Amino acid sequence: MDPEILRSSFAVVERRAEFAVKYFYSHLFRHRPDLRALFPLDLPQDMERQRDRLFAALTHVTERLEDPGLPDYLRELGRDHRKYLAEPEHYAAVGASLIAAFAAVAGSAWNAEVEKAWCEAYEAISDLMLQGAWEAQHRGEPPWWDAEVTTRTRHGDDLVVLTLRPRRPLPYSPGQYVGVNVPHLPGVWRPYSLANAPRPDHTVDLHVSLVEEGVLSTALVRQTREGDVLRLSAPGGELTLRSSVERPVTLIAAGTGWAPVKALLERLDASHEARLFLVARDIEHLYGRAAVERLRHRLPRLAVTFITPAPGRPRTQATERLLTALGNRAGWARHDVYLAGPPELVEEVCETLPALGTPLERIFHDVPGPAGEPRPLGAAEWLLGRPRPSWHNPSGRTART
Repeated sequence: MDPEILRSSFAVVERRAEFAVKYFYSHLFRHRPDLRALFPLDLPQDMERQRDRLFAALTHVTERLEDPGLPDYLRELGRDHRKYLAEPEHYAAVGASLIAAFAAVAGSAWNAEVEKAWCEAYEAISDLMLQGAWEAQHRGEPPWWDAEVTTRTRHGDDLVVLTLRPRRPLPYSPGQYVGVNVPHLPGVWRPYSLANAPRPDHTVDLHVSLVEEGVLSTALVRQTREGDVLRLSAPGGELTLRSSVERPVTLIAAGTGWAPVKALLERLDASHEARLFLVARDIEHLYGRAAVERLRHRLPRLAVTFITPAPGRPRTQATERLLTALGNRAGWARHDVYLAGPPELVEEVCETLPALGTPLERIFHDVPGPAGEPRPLGAAEWLLGRPRPSWHNPSGRTART
């Protein structure tokens, strides 16, 4: 497997991305019509989204072929793909259609050497993912956890907090996320952060914000009721506490980014020095204030700053106010910083903090996904899922679910 051959041939295929994706799905569904249900393409714009997400994932993999962490990452993806009921023969079918699509669009850039390199690369990727799936099954881990909705709390018209009781304990660390699915939308999974540290009764909270044209968020916000059963995938994510009690922490949350930050705060003890910046688009959307007051009572060294735009001003002013507030604080070199929220805000904060004195290695966040999603679905989810586009963004905004 030659990384340079893979990258150069992929650059050719990428220029005809739309045709490559159409060819891939046509080839796959013609040869394996039984796999059609695993690829929800319900709306006219879904093919365009699939194009972006497929090539985002392929770009991610081809750029990291020499990364020593890639095998562990792919094994974790294989573990996660069990929620799609992916079988070894599915991986083989997807690989055959992917290679066929590449050969069809690459033209004279495709030859026996290129095909051999891609076949070897795909075999290595799928083997690692299948290894991860087998290891999870061997540990007795289910493909997903069924969880009953025990409480449903509305905050305005577009946000709900759902409390779920998994039918078997869900092991996770504060700050992690899970994939969420409703049974009447098979194949549609989206990531949501768990909004609490583990509890004795094993219940978990999800904060769900309604996303325009979002099929799953609409179902969760508008249709889900107490007693309904949702599916939760295996937990993932890197937004977990690293610091010891001697090192103070700063936590920055915007929108439903409050969910993982709240879980992190619940893990701190009374001796921990911490400061919280909680950002919302307006006062009405500061839905976490009651929880903050409870945390203040338990954490006497917690300093809290609420940030919203001025009445009638655009929500972007909240980001400006946040950056100003951060600049007015001192001691950044001592702090570990955890942040969660819309990707644009995360990016701006990450660019600002080093100038304030925070070492890069002490800034923690999950790779930001589209607004309304805590993270993208992953680097190789093109096998059976749909990750966030990162290779290009022709419209400036991707469709949401």
